[in-house]
Amino acid sequence: MGLTKSQASIWQKAKSLGSGGQAVGLSDESAAFLIATIVHDLEISEHFPELRTPPSPFFGTDKLDSLRITGVDAKTLFGQLVENHADTDTYFACLAALHKARLKYDRILQTQPLPTLEQVGPRGLLQYGQLNGAGLAGFLFWRKWFFDIDNRAGQETGYLFEPIIAYALGGIPAPAKKSPVKRDDDSSKGRQVDCLLNTNAYEFKIRVTIAASGQGRWQEELDFPKDCKLSGYIPILVCMDSTPNPKLDALVKAFIEHGGHVFIGQDAWNHLDEVAGPTMARFIDRYVKKPIEEMLSQAMKYPPALSAEWSEESVTLRVGESLLHIERYSAMPSDVDDDEMPDDVTDDVAG
Repeated sequence: MGLTKSQASIWQKAKSLGSGGQAVGLSDESAAFLIATIVHDLEISEHFPELRTPPSPFFGTDKLDSLRITGVDAKTLFGQLVENHADTDTYFACLAALHKARLKYDRILQTQPLPTLEQVGPRGLLQYGQLNGAGLAGFLFWRKWFFDIDNRAGQETGYLFEPIIAYALGGIPAPAKKSPVKRDDDSSKGRQVDCLLNTNAYEFKIRVTIAASGQGRWQEELDFPKDCKLSGYIPILVCMDSTPNPKLDALVKAFIEHGGHVFIGQDAWNHLDEVAGPTMARFIDRYVKKPIEEMLSQAMKYPPALSAEWSEESVTLRVGESLLHIERYSAMPSDVDDDEMPDDVTDDVAG
């Protein structure tokens, strides 16, 4: 039996370039690696004699482009996988989106240029005289470069995190321009929704902090459940971290007041597992829950020592006892600097 229309679309979108000037597509060899990973995640390797050897760990290397398997027909294996095992098409779509996002961010690190003096020079007036000229210029350059790559990380994570959770649950993300949830103060404008599933409108958060933020943006968050209710949707808050703070309390209160549901901490993960079903629950646990929980559990009161070295060919970062070596290449076209969910976000994940 051939691929369904939806499955063929998933395969094609995984192979094709995503949005943005630095996007990447999957080669057949990379797709084969992902299929082998799924086969071993789900413990069904007895049905795939070509893939009985466990692949390299998905999170086990900083050389992401090395995660390939050669000598097999990846598309044929994909057809066998999705025909015989439920929800593996969605599993593949989400894992492919995650892998492509990681490959793209690798490319960003390799090509993000050093800032220019025109960008950072005036900022030196705030600290001029506290460091010598070379030291201050170097500090300004490093600070701006770190800001740039962090900004890009936030952007790429926004394009990735909510959509893959949405698809894992069987729903879809809704960018503002396509959202059926309208603003109470302007019904011509839609509200971005992390996941629409039947009549449920989900808001996903890793953590709600007490850090100060713009009053307008915080009010937007508080208004989300009201806008959902007025648009005929049940607002649902899913927050992975249960650390208590006043802002989380206020957000919970707003959701409950407008007929919503709230899942926090372990209850959040349990809810995602229940809605996703057994196959996609395994994806969420392995590729979202465990990495996030491990990072949160190892967070320190103070960061470890940092050193950074720039050369024509590479950037080398040492953080505590960890070393990251980034090969450098010529700059590539930049993507739009925008932290809103793009209108075509659904094109990068599933059919």
